[in-house]
Formats: sequence, C-alpha cells, structure tokens
Amino acid sequence: MKIILPNQSKGHYSPAVESNGMLYVSGQLPINESGEIKGDIADQTRQALQNLATVLHAAGVNKNDVVQCRLYIPDVSYWDTVNQEYAAFFGTHKPARTIVPCGILHYNALIEIDAIAEISVN
Repeated sequence: MKIILPNQSKGHYSPAVESNGMLYVSGQLPINESGEIKGDIADQTRQALQNLATVLHAAGVNKNDVVQCRLYIPDVSYWDTVNQEYAAFFGTHKPARTIVPCGILHYNALIEIDAIAEISVN
C-alpha cells in the first residue's frame, strides 16, 4: 500500500491510497488554491474535478484511468449542471458513476467527488 499526498489534508485521511493496482481517491471538495470555496454548482464542480485531476496526476495516472466516481450533492436539482461539467471533464471516457443527493456538505460545498482508478503496470 502506498499513500499519495499531493497536498496536506486537515482531516485524518489520505488524499489517495494505491493498493493492489488500484487508486482510491478520497472525496475532493471544490477548495481552490487559496483555500476557498467559490462560485455556483458549475464552478464548484469544475474545481472539484480539477482537484481530482491533481490527485490522479500525483499518483501517475490520469482521468482516463478512472473506473468509478461518486459525486455527492446537497440537492438533486444540481444533477443536470453537474452532469454537463462532468461530461466536459471526462469527454468520451465514461467511468461508472453514482450521484448521491446527500444534504449539507462540509464547508457548505455544493459537491464532493471521490473516485477509483486503475494503475497501469509498466
């Protein structure tokens, strides 16, 4: 098992863990480089996906290696906008996905995204 630390987390968790050829990415909130959460659901979805890409890059994989994502949103009314931003991010790649309307998220974020990716053996 290998811990991936592209940045320091405040909580008692690892941003990602590599194990048995898979990468398990913890939930990524839409926190920008200044430590803030800004914008509407589209802005926050793009930021959370960028944060996911940062963790994937630190592990040596990319978005095309993602096999599954879970997206948590406080209101199902955000589904269409989230789907549009998600599709723009992944393009033709379509990992398995679940969108969970879950109520209030930490820091009042409008989205949190976790993922599982496959690590290529070279």
